[in-house]
Amino acid sequence: MIDALAGHLAGAASVVALTGAGVSAASGVPTFRDAQTGLWARYDPMELATPEAFARDPQLVWSWYAWRRSLLARVWPNDAHIALAEWPGRVTVITQNVDGLHQRAGSKAVIELHGRLDRDRCSAVCGTRTPASAAESPPPCPHCGALMRPDVVWFGEALPEQALADALAAVRGADCVLSIGTSSLVRPAAELPWEALAAGVPVGEINTEATLLTGQARWSLRGRADQTLPALVAAIRQRRGDHHEP
Repeated sequence: MIDALAGHLAGAASVVALTGAGVSAASGVPTFRDAQTGLWARYDPMELATPEAFARDPQLVWSWYAWRRSLLARVWPNDAHIALAEWPGRVTVITQNVDGLHQRAGSKAVIELHGRLDRDRCSAVCGTRTPASAAESPPPCPHCGALMRPDVVWFGEALPEQALADALAAVRGADCVLSIGTSSLVRPAAELPWEALAAGVPVGEINTEATLLTGQARWSLRGRADQTLPALVAAIRQRRGDHHEP
């Protein structure tokens, strides 16, 4: 199966990689619910990751995100991130992850559907974005004075309009879409491979287990992203006769 997928990708001018939590798993990035440990074990994520929670108790929400940021500071890109950053050809990464590891690995064309944990943005309509603050309490926006908040998409919020529009255009115009390490359940991100299929774009899947997308994917590879993606890139290079110095 990997050879068949590599054969198609070797001739593809434009590839889109839709990535989920499975891509960052080997880096040790805690999942959303894994972060509910220790001090935070008694909180439901729904009590901490909504606009209503921030309006009710901004200090509590800010402190939880400071904790999550401290966990993220200890992890590094893994071989899956590096394989995508060193992709032999044009690849656009559309990620549901908020860890920024694709960019840290060197990927340039990255569309962030759910924001970034290492950024803040204004909680009011101003929309100002800044690097994440190390302050113990949410700081005021430098432009309008409203409280800053983590620049991530919370429950009940829509995805950033431009990011979603860019993602839709990318999957509809690709030669192949790869769904990697994602459950294909979280909408609207989960709809992107189906948008590709509706546009006649072939879809491949890399995951440790079957998903709702598996039956429709032209290629479905079982395995960890950090193991499968480097093997896939090596197979593409072999097909294309490329040589890559490690």
